[in-house]
Amino acid sequence: MPTIKPINRHQPLSVGEVSRRSGVAVSALHFYEQKGLIHSWRTDGNQRRYHRDVLRRIAVIKVAQRLGIPLAEIASALETLPEGRTVTADDWQQLSNRWRAELDDRIDKLCRLRDQLTDCIGCGCLSVDACRLRNPSDALAEDGSGPRLLDPDGRD
Repeated sequence: MPTIKPINRHQPLSVGEVSRRSGVAVSALHFYEQKGLIHSWRTDGNQRRYHRDVLRRIAVIKVAQRLGIPLAEIASALETLPEGRTVTADDWQQLSNRWRAELDDRIDKLCRLRDQLTDCIGCGCLSVDACRLRNPSDALAEDGSGPRLLDPDGRD
């Protein structure tokens, strides 16, 4: 029967261990690191190592991505947190409050878009006065009638 080694809570994690424990591909971890979302250091053997707090940061990143928060905004939000310690419930409260207004605004825009969708007749002219979805304020009418955006070269 194999011996199970106890987990050393202070021992750094390899990129493979972080990938396995977070469910995030190694290539994604490298990408996150390139974008400044997470940080590692190199051993004498040139292997990446991560502090264990990176697992919570990755969880925050994945939840934020699922909400549709752009990576630049995630990076900006993570910069407000202290480096080298696990993200706490208070930290998450701060981050979620920051994103709540943006999400509410996006939900409002999507609801308006949904409600305007029934007015669209799908004719493709893209210059009718009522087309608030594709051609707000009928801006394409200045170029004449017809499908300006669907057939820019005059071909079918």
